[in-house]
Amino acid sequence: MDALPYAGIGATNGPSVVPDASSWLWQRSNGVRVGGTSYARGITVRAPSSVTIGLNRGCSEFAADAGVDDMTWGLGAVRFSVLDGDTGRTLWSSGVVRGGQPAVPVSVPLTGVSAIRLVTVPAPWSLIANVADWADARFTCH
Repeated sequence: MDALPYAGIGATNGPSVVPDASSWLWQRSNGVRVGGTSYARGITVRAPSSVTIGLNRGCSEFAADAGVDDMTWGLGAVRFSVLDGDTGRTLWSSGVVRGGQPAVPVSVPLTGVSAIRLVTVPAPWSLIANVADWADARFTCH
């Protein structure tokens, strides 16, 4: 996901970020670190965040490991969710994930889905350092 193109900028025949429907994101091809574990790739957002990805072809699964980036020094707490980009229906959600905790595995079936929204929201008591990662995020498409 850290190498996804932006919709409307060049040809895309697979997943792409929809820029005007998305919050800021940092595509990190040099890796991310969550809960002391290094991941080769990922995207980083600052909660609250919503990133829309148009699938642009048949995809069967979205998978990732979601957690608070170690750059927060163990601070921050967020909830992650994956929504159907067209209907808003929740396809997957986490409980609260705190800084320093291991990432939670994400596996979302995408049959019949044409777009997804990756949403992060800060826990109500978390006021700072809500830097969140979707580590090793990937799509299985046909």
